[in-house]
Amino acid sequence: MSHFKAFCFLLLTLSLSCEPKGPELTPLDLLSQGLSLKINAPEGVEIKATDLGLIKDVTVKNDEGYSIQIFESEARVLDATQVVSSLKEEIRNSKYFSKFISEDDHGFIFEKRVDENYINYDFRHIKIRGDKQYIIQTGLSTQFTLDEVEIMYQSVQ
Repeated sequence: MSHFKAFCFLLLTLSLSCEPKGPELTPLDLLSQGLSLKINAPEGVEIKATDLGLIKDVTVKNDEGYSIQIFESEARVLDATQVVSSLKEEIRNSKYFSKFISEDDHGFIFEKRVDENYINYDFRHIKIRGDKQYIIQTGLSTQFTLDEVEIMYQSVQ
């Protein structure tokens, strides 16, 4: 009987370790907000759109650690890697930049460190659709863990 208990314990441990990290994400089409863009987001997110003329600002968030901000504007270049490179340089020169955590051709995750007690994570992800450029990042007024930012980054790819 002890082998059976050990086997059951192993199965339980493996099944728990395979559970998805973070909230379940579902497809979200932002066309109703004036953006020709689809992302994945948790169910029941709040969407707020502001048209500032040359830039559209759309926030998608909930109260459980998911908050992204999307800025749509005219694309100045059609190569996302050029925009990413420019944004990396801008971020690298900011006061609280600490290090890049990960990066790919369309964006990056980075750490901001105000002091030893206040560490925050953020990302930038770029999409070019036709003549429109989308810069996607974390929402502005919240502190995020690295796990939360990684989930948000994956949700916009």
